Amino acid sequence: MAMTMKDKPANTHVKSEWAPGLKSEFQRESERPNGCVGSELLSETDKTRVWMIRLTPGERIGFHRHVLNYFWTSVNGGRGRQHLMDGTAVEYSYYPGETRHETYAAGEFKVHDLENLGEEDMIFMTVESIEGSANTPLSIPDTVRLKAA
Repeated sequence: MAMTMKDKPANTHVKSEWAPGLKSEFQRESERPNGCVGSELLSETDKTRVWMIRLTPGERIGFHRHVLNYFWTSVNGGRGRQHLMDGTAVEYSYYPGETRHETYAAGEFKVHDLENLGEEDMIFMTVESIEGSANTPLSIPDTVRLKAA
């Protein structure tokens, strides 16, 4: 059975006032949805998008929106913090090879960020399913696509 984030216990889960910069960034994302669910788009077909997130210690990927069914795999494990669209912040520990699957009905989505709280790089692979998802893919800029050498 595929595990989801609902099945994953958080190390911490708190609702607190976000810093003004986070609030502003979240507001901008709500006005212009960000479909870049990774740092770099490695592959794209009419059926899937394959993303990589590589965060150095203390680095953060900003707010982004998931609208497509997808799964992610933690390549090397780590510890991270997410600010969620319900105003909470959660911290999780990830283990190498951990994989979670998420699905969204028509009109559903999730907005969050991710910060590396660990002392080593944190690497994730994310695969979005364009085919079979209830929502239309969000547009993404060409600057995130991997450039051929």
